[in-house]
Amino acid sequence: MKKKMFWVSCAILCFAACKQSTPSTEGVPAQTAVAEEAVVEESNDTSAFVTLTDVVPDAILEIRYFGTYNFVGTRIDGYLEPTALMTREAADSLRAVSDDVKELGYRLKIYDAYRPQQAVDHFVRWAADMDATEMKPYFYPDLTKRVLFPRQYICERSGHTRGSTVDLTLFDMETEKEVDMGGTFDWFGPESHPDFCGNPETGTYTGDNHASPTGRSITPEQFTNRMILRGAMLRHGFKPMTTEWWHFTLKDEPFPDTYFNFPVQQLK
Repeated sequence: MKKKMFWVSCAILCFAACKQSTPSTEGVPAQTAVAEEAVVEESNDTSAFVTLTDVVPDAILEIRYFGTYNFVGTRIDGYLEPTALMTREAADSLRAVSDDVKELGYRLKIYDAYRPQQAVDHFVRWAADMDATEMKPYFYPDLTKRVLFPRQYICERSGHTRGSTVDLTLFDMETEKEVDMGGTFDWFGPESHPDFCGNPETGTYTGDNHASPTGRSITPEQFTNRMILRGAMLRHGFKPMTTEWWHFTLKDEPFPDTYFNFPVQQLK
């Protein structure tokens, strides 16, 4: 009972810490705290959302939380179909990104977009279960699950739930493979930070890997690939996250204080 109460308390404390202007998702610490008086509304209204591939038909979907290759190891609650949803404004901006990178020989590959609150709740339950470590070798080998709440790797709110955040990478049309970013989506650790081994503001590779607890590194080419994605997203109205190279939120998101909970499936 004491162990259970400890993790419930952690979740409550984490909720207070994770309410932010660009909330952290499952894999990284938060960026900035939102004022305590910020209003948070929940909604099941789909009217402002579109199916992403209707707007960005060239996008490749690999919706990780519909399958089992994710840090939990099972399909996540609320993912009823392997599709991607976003607000109309975010989808339109992502179409501009897609057109941009196509000129460079790439397509966008989407791991996650809108994420219902029920999915975030699933992450919180999983993080509190110390015995559920099946995917540790693939996504968090350098961490124990006991640090996920205190370090805010898992939070009770996610920017994805507001509908204008996307996790993605680049797909090389010539090689017909994902572009090598030097790390997997949803890797829990400093190796996922955009400034790992380089300066994202200047696009300069430094090779500085001191933040890695086990001395991992990425190559100049891998850093450059991250910067190609980052540059295209920033040019078309998205803002990056300081702790995930794959995560971007529309700067002028239409629902900054609304967290949706309808399931991920084709819109009717």
